[in-house]
Amino acid sequence: MVKHHRALGLATAPLGVTCGIDIANGHPAQPVTLVRPHAAARAARFFVEKFPGRSMYAVKANPSPDLLQILWDNGITHYDVASIAEVRLVARTLPGAILCFMHPVKAEEAIRDAYETYGVRTFSLDSIEELEKIMRATNGATDLTLCVRLRVSSDLSKLSLASKFGAVPGETKELLFAARQAADALGICFHVGSQAMAPDAYANAMERVREAIVEAAVTVDVIDVGGGFPSVYPGMEPTSLERYFETIHRCFESLPISYSAELWAEPGRALCAEYSSLIVRVERRRGDELYINDGAYGALFDAAHIGWRFPVRLLREPASNTREMPFSFYGPTCDDLDHMAGPFELPADIRAGDYIEIGMLGAYGAAMRTAFNGFGSDETVIVTDEPMASLYVEPETEVASNVVTL
Repeated sequence: MVKHHRALGLATAPLGVTCGIDIANGHPAQPVTLVRPHAAARAARFFVEKFPGRSMYAVKANPSPDLLQILWDNGITHYDVASIAEVRLVARTLPGAILCFMHPVKAEEAIRDAYETYGVRTFSLDSIEELEKIMRATNGATDLTLCVRLRVSSDLSKLSLASKFGAVPGETKELLFAARQAADALGICFHVGSQAMAPDAYANAMERVREAIVEAAVTVDVIDVGGGFPSVYPGMEPTSLERYFETIHRCFESLPISYSAELWAEPGRALCAEYSSLIVRVERRRGDELYINDGAYGALFDAAHIGWRFPVRLLREPASNTREMPFSFYGPTCDDLDHMAGPFELPADIRAGDYIEIGMLGAYGAAMRTAFNGFGSDETVIVTDEPMASLYVEPETEVASNVVTL
């Protein structure tokens, strides 16, 4: 049985058959990815049923075709794509999906191919130059939804997305007016940053939207609040997603926009973080440093390069009764950069040969993997237990594990 810790939703289970994997009998020598289709399906249904508008999945968070199919099967019909490769992937996997090309700076060839070959009609932009490029590439099409991206603050988010894209005050009036003339439907979009920790991140951005609309005096048909919807990690416990939705809806209703205007969002992390976790083996212990068989060039890019902390637990049977202490990790490559500072709290008696589950890696973990230095593993096992943390599960929920021998 799997139970959930009341504060974080951290799962506890009989170690050794935790997460549906019989570690004791299997002894996997390479990292093993555990995927939980039911968790992704639940997240998709939550957004479809509760977000007060249209939810389109940000494919960059995890482009797994299996995951795309799960989201589609549970009501996600629109997909935020950022490259022609993502356009082709989603079109091949989900022929009926609606694709929105939301990268503000695109190759002209990519725009043309997306429009002519794959039926893409929604494009984002943040400059007059990009608008001109879109119109050239589509031969002056009159059936476009053009979303002007505004630069907004990322101060309430853990990862900033405030410096690379977005029109700033002084640019938006001319850009919105020009896009209105070219577009069949005009949208305004923004991104508050990844892992927004407070609903006010969206309220503040919506005020910037209001100012831009009033200044440009244009009719707006779409408001796209972008991504940033959070998940749960150690030290990052956001309020309920319903609170975010309520704030967004209230602000949307107060905007001076078309009576038939649509509200969109681009969740990525929130739809897929709980989808997968990773089992790694400890190859060496050196004091409070653990050498494991995955790392910065694998699924733990965020842990290494931006100091992201993921939930961890020791997989051992019988379970350790030793107090926990903080550890850092080294990955398997020869590179000093292959280091995850953590801290990761694990029992003090952990040793070489032990296995660790690292949770909440469905977002960006799979997407950032490389085969640098010849390390990596494609081994994946489907399990039915609950993720190590969840925004979608009541704390006292219990489910049975699906035991699989590796």
